[in-house]
Amino acid sequence: MDAWIVALIVAAVAALAVWGYYAEQKRRQALRQWAARHGLSFTPARDPSIDERFPFECLRRGHRRYAYNRLAGPWHGYELLGFDYHYETYSYDSKGRRRTHHHHFSAVILKLPLRMRPLLIRPEGFLDKLAEFIGFDDIDFESVEFSREFYVKSPDRRFAYDVLHPRTMEFLLQSPRFALQFDGGWAIAYRSGRFRPEEFGQAADVIRGVVERLPRYLVDELKRQGG
Repeated sequence: MDAWIVALIVAAVAALAVWGYYAEQKRRQALRQWAARHGLSFTPARDPSIDERFPFECLRRGHRRYAYNRLAGPWHGYELLGFDYHYETYSYDSKGRRRTHHHHFSAVILKLPLRMRPLLIRPEGFLDKLAEFIGFDDIDFESVEFSREFYVKSPDRRFAYDVLHPRTMEFLLQSPRFALQFDGGWAIAYRSGRFRPEEFGQAADVIRGVVERLPRYLVDELKRQGG
């Protein structure tokens, strides 16, 4: 390879690294300002323990997992933890050489005032539709629009129906789309790619919207059973 081509490649890689550094600094500043406006703390430091502290599958993907750009504090009566998340996966070429793939997404976790049974609600994708076609159904609802737009999974179907009554289904149809998971005293909202600063608040509010629409009889039942 000619020397000038090598030099061009090196320069392009260096320019990309510099651009990435400044883009990350700009993001951190935007997150710090948004957190300050809402009374939240902000730290860019990495935390590799998130996957051990919370019961969510999305935090256990791949390797070298850690949260960073963390926001924390009270949010309308709840305790909020927001963060960007990183994990790695690997692939190999025909000569056995390993390539590392870096994945990033954002999430918000809220501490709940009661313990929920496991429930996953997320926008339905192509693979979900394919799985349904070959017989692997999710939980369907009377609302055709909601069943078309969302994939719902829970080991307790009655609980899913109790949570997702018509008013909550309408709320979710009108809300920004996030994957939601409830388990025990925690709930998480996330999606691929990193949130804009204001989307951390939107994600938290979608969780709140579901919890605060729980029927009174279900709230009483969960409090009696402790879960």
